[in-house]
Amino acid sequence: MISFSDLPIRENLRGLSPYGAPQKNVPVALNVNENTHPLPENVVADIVEAVSGAVRGANRYPDREFTALRDALAGYLGHALSRENIWAANGSNEVLQQIMQAFGGPGRSLLGFSPTYSMYPLLASGTDTAWISGARDEDYELSADTVVAEIRRTTPSIVILCSPNNPTGTPLGLDVVAAAYEASDGIVIVDEAYAEFMPPDAPSALTLLEGRERLLVSRTMSKAFAFAGVRLGYLAADPAVLDALRLVRLPYHLSALTQAAATAALAHSDEMLAMVGEIVAQRDRIVVELERMGFTPHRTGSNFVLFGGVDEPNAVFETLLASGVLIRDIGIPGHLRVTAGTEAETTAFLEAIAPLAPDARGGAVPVKS
Repeated sequence: MISFSDLPIRENLRGLSPYGAPQKNVPVALNVNENTHPLPENVVADIVEAVSGAVRGANRYPDREFTALRDALAGYLGHALSRENIWAANGSNEVLQQIMQAFGGPGRSLLGFSPTYSMYPLLASGTDTAWISGARDEDYELSADTVVAEIRRTTPSIVILCSPNNPTGTPLGLDVVAAAYEASDGIVIVDEAYAEFMPPDAPSALTLLEGRERLLVSRTMSKAFAFAGVRLGYLAADPAVLDALRLVRLPYHLSALTQAAATAALAHSDEMLAMVGEIVAQRDRIVVELERMGFTPHRTGSNFVLFGGVDEPNAVFETLLASGVLIRDIGIPGHLRVTAGTEAETTAFLEAIAPLAPDARGGAVPVKS
């Protein structure tokens, strides 16, 4: 038996670990930013009907251009977008990988601002693109001055901005995106995986697309749409970008079943997104309660909360896990991250962590429901 490192693997992959988060069978799993709310039964029925129809034609290849799905995604996003502006793949990770394949590669680089989504450097390595880790401002914020200075210093081929940022939850101003675009000669990606959890009046980077042919805005149905298991990510960009992605995508990369399920779900977008308000309420409840307990939750526009003031993150993580509550130790010293779940799941987390809080002083901190 040998390990993969004994094989003639590419040198830039040696020593790397694959992306992964603990998958454990626990009563309360709040570690990977899933939407823990179940899909409404009437939506499930329509999706099942659509998938059933697609199965009947599964002996034929699916629509290679996934036209109906692109029309539905454009209608959902608005902003005068059409199918010519929309691309989709098996999760936003595949969308980002295709961008790296088309615009990255040997001799090219990807700039991100750490801490940020841990898949970015892995996607860079997988496409032989150099990863550049830029620093954030205090409290994980990111200013236009910081971004522009790093772009001018490193001259990257691709810039990726996570908004709100994962794992910190930090929102990003559109002034930062506009400044990054002006300072760069390459591709600028704004990863808006958690955009639906921002305040309703918060502008999206989609508003900046017109006249910016090198700007790409990535989204996903995994979070707000509770579609993590379906794997459907998408982006909005200039039609020329889609032509570039067609060069690197695998033939018929979106199955007929995925296309049918996602299109059916988008027909219920108002109903699917109704749960977002409930999630935001629980997120804000987590922030208030953790702060009251003596922790230091960071500003967040996502469906999760990064909080500091944790003396021994691994010990707290293991204690919570033993009580049936799974959250995430993302490797930031003194910090842990928790996803906002249902009201019951949020209560279970808050009650489990209360005795471990800085202000517990030997006794449990009462939790407000």
